[in-house]
Amino acid sequence: MFRINRTNLRNSHEGPWLLLDMVMLGLLLLNLAFLLFDGLYGTAFIRDTLSAWSPAFVTFYEPIHKNFILVDFVFICIFLTEFFVRWAVAIKTEEYLRWYFFPFIRWYDLVGCIPLGGTRIFRFLRIFSILYRLHKNQIIDLNDTGIYRFFAFYYDVFVEELSDRIVVKVLSDAQQDIAAGSPLIEDITENVLAPRRPVISSWLSNMVNHLGQSINDSQHGDVIRRHVKDSVGKAVRENAQVSTLSYVPVVGRTIETTLENAVTDIVTASIVNLLTDLEAKDVEDFVSSGLKDFTPQEQNLDQEFLLVVNECIEAIKGHVSQQRWKSQLVEKQMQKKAAKAKRKQVIDDTDVSQL
Repeated sequence: MFRINRTNLRNSHEGPWLLLDMVMLGLLLLNLAFLLFDGLYGTAFIRDTLSAWSPAFVTFYEPIHKNFILVDFVFICIFLTEFFVRWAVAIKTEEYLRWYFFPFIRWYDLVGCIPLGGTRIFRFLRIFSILYRLHKNQIIDLNDTGIYRFFAFYYDVFVEELSDRIVVKVLSDAQQDIAAGSPLIEDITENVLAPRRPVISSWLSNMVNHLGQSINDSQHGDVIRRHVKDSVGKAVRENAQVSTLSYVPVVGRTIETTLENAVTDIVTASIVNLLTDLEAKDVEDFVSSGLKDFTPQEQNLDQEFLLVVNECIEAIKGHVSQQRWKSQLVEKQMQKKAAKAKRKQVIDDTDVSQL
């Protein structure tokens, strides 16, 4: 069972309300027991049994049974009085955004006060509402109770099994649509990418311009410039026409080095100018012409992409289908076995020490 946190109870100033909840809980249990007994009393078997066992009790209770609606009406008046008191307090403390939210949130209290057999069952919800308020104010901790852990575990099992089957069903339907020739690539291109082409082109242009400025920067672009210099220098040295300059007496090596540096500077400057001068319109024109002139081999690429999508969905289904609650049960059983073995070992060690 749960324990009452007296510190939180004093700090929350819920003492009077806790007392009221206890009183209402007692009246509620009494009312439910009264309803159960009166329902059983209405059967011939129970009435005949009570007549044989205690005719005086039957004589006493028969008028109450015939006018039971009036007895239940007393409890209903008490429940409604408590309901309207709490509503008035909620309005005064502005517990909810609107004053009329309270009866909608506590609808089960009103429905349970209807004196009909089908609606009286909602009075059970009052018990849970009282426990929830105490748990919300941290006066009691339902997480420490075995009943809560029991229902919480099987609630998680139910939700996991239900959600896993729904997700797997949705993914399987998506796979069937893809296998049936669903125009996924066309839909992505026309409905997703095409409307955002100006934004994508502007983003690509800004990225390219930033890259060109980084290369031109004396500090950040040193790595790229050095790589360009090494690549161009290697290409110049391996060129047959340029390598013949080294045979020119005296100035041959100087000419070759100067040519190598000049070509390096020209290539670097060309790359920087190409990147920094590229505008969003140029990127968009390039993308438009590129998509328009795409070769017929795009169908093979589409099929390969759909296979990748299908394999990804299959992998997701495999992970979703894993029943994690079973692994939790196995883990708990292993922990219990380990704890049991540890206790047995302690008992054995104790017996050995006593010997």
